[in-house]
Amino acid sequence: MSKRRTMLGWMAVAGLLLSACWGLRPDGTAQAEAPASPIGKRIESFTLPDIYGRKHSLADLEQPLVAIVFLGTECPLARLYAPRLEALRQRFEQRGVALLAVGSNSQDSLTELAAFAQRHQLRFPVLKDPGNRVADLCGAVRTPEVFVLDRQRIVRYWGRIDDQYGVGYARPQPQREDLAEALEDLLAGREVATPTTPAVGCHIGRVKTRPAQGEVTYSRQIAAIFNRRCVECHRAGQIAPFTLTSYDDTQGWGDTIVEVIRENRMPPWHASPDHGQFRNDARLTDEEKSLVYRWVENGMPEGDPNDLPEPPRFADGWRMPEPDQVVHMSDQPFTVPAEGVVDYQHFEVDPGFTEDKYLWAAEARPDNPAVVHHILVFIKPPGEEDFRKFGAIDGYAPGSPPTIYRDGAALRIPAGSKFVFEMHYTPNGSVQQDRSYVGFKFLAPDQVRTRVHQTLAANNDFRIPPEADDYQVTARQTIDRDVLLLDLTPHMHVRGKSFRYEAVYPDGTREVLLDVPRFDFNWQLTYELAEPKRLPRGTEIVCTAVFDNSEQNLANPDPSREVVWGDQTTDEMMIGFFTVIPAGRR
Repeated sequence: MSKRRTMLGWMAVAGLLLSACWGLRPDGTAQAEAPASPIGKRIESFTLPDIYGRKHSLADLEQPLVAIVFLGTECPLARLYAPRLEALRQRFEQRGVALLAVGSNSQDSLTELAAFAQRHQLRFPVLKDPGNRVADLCGAVRTPEVFVLDRQRIVRYWGRIDDQYGVGYARPQPQREDLAEALEDLLAGREVATPTTPAVGCHIGRVKTRPAQGEVTYSRQIAAIFNRRCVECHRAGQIAPFTLTSYDDTQGWGDTIVEVIRENRMPPWHASPDHGQFRNDARLTDEEKSLVYRWVENGMPEGDPNDLPEPPRFADGWRMPEPDQVVHMSDQPFTVPAEGVVDYQHFEVDPGFTEDKYLWAAEARPDNPAVVHHILVFIKPPGEEDFRKFGAIDGYAPGSPPTIYRDGAALRIPAGSKFVFEMHYTPNGSVQQDRSYVGFKFLAPDQVRTRVHQTLAANNDFRIPPEADDYQVTARQTIDRDVLLLDLTPHMHVRGKSFRYEAVYPDGTREVLLDVPRFDFNWQLTYELAEPKRLPRGTEIVCTAVFDNSEQNLANPDPSREVVWGDQTTDEMMIGFFTVIPAGRR
């Protein structure tokens, strides 16, 4: 039997494609090696070509203020902020502010910059910075990163555009419009109230300053690691922000790759190694980490292309057997906006079941994988309103296989049931549409040898006080027969802090089945046991969740609010899903 509902594969951009690139630690603090502040530094004139070949010189600009924004065409944050930068141009252009976008990434060609500008309808100059000379002149490190210059071309503001996005969080709206506020201060003749803010984004891919060397090469070792860990998501048409399917794809991303691996942001895996073994454990081994670090430190040598491993193959069609029935989430596609936060979308659909169905295979598929973060498909039996208590029958995330039960195992779907698609979308800087779907394969009733049970321990009767930073909620479920435990899926929203499953056996002994000490809403995972675990009748599953409703939780939309159960991410949930089959059958 194989079942996995992994909510995102490695190096897919997190819930919101954020954690792969940002320059803050998950607790919101800046990196140790912060660049020196350029505030008060005069920027000497430079001349760069734009995407049409025209030359632009800083010295020729007559506007009293110039905002230089460093952008990267594949950086997810740069994509999200592109429409906002165009709005800022429209807001400030007639008031004496020149906006310049500078592309300093060695991996971004003029053609790619032109496509970026056209896709996002940018009406300000987009310049190519060969050899990252202007990035070095300003001291720029990331994309997007802003430098505001006064009439003497002295840096008066340096940092982010606003505070809407960060590591592991995305606010519905910014709380501080840092760039706009800095411009307003300067236009009014005031000192900038907050002259520096932490820039968050992808590392600028600078040109190499020394020849690549060393025994660790892309062809011999690194390609195989990326093929195993990254390429499922980091390939054309998938949700990850850049591709890693060739040596050329990797150029310019070395610093970002090292950063997210060192800080355990990638691959996304949150289970404590002290408890349990899981067959979908996504962590890099220590040896794999060491090889990647050495390769980047030595200049990312390519090596002999003849040493390249066979590239992975990905199915274009169904990975399950050809389905008996395909159900779409809705009659019409859903429109995903260019930016911002999209609340979970729920689509209820009637598949027309006039008799009980016995499901043995299911595969949810995105219509538009570039913006579909995850899909969960729930059963809603007749007369029931709370579809979640029956668990998800299948889900999609990059890297997750279809649900396939074997040896005559099947999940019963009652006649008259409806399906609820829970869709989590990730805006990518341009308006998109999606109409996702799921395929099903059924067994005849007389072919069913054992029944699969999706169950849960949940608590919907809690009230998290305002500013509580360590609020504990417990849920319990007693097993009423001998079963084999297959997988565990903790579920909370943005205030979720940690989650633990424990088994309390009939003899009173206690065992931790899964401990997630740092829960991340953007990377919710199903943890598949390496081997099914026998739970005797009378075993109690105890789930303990901890919530952080304080202002120290940067993902928290409102620390002053008492939080109760609700569907949207601004509310909370406390569910410990798990899948079992009767003991003795697999």
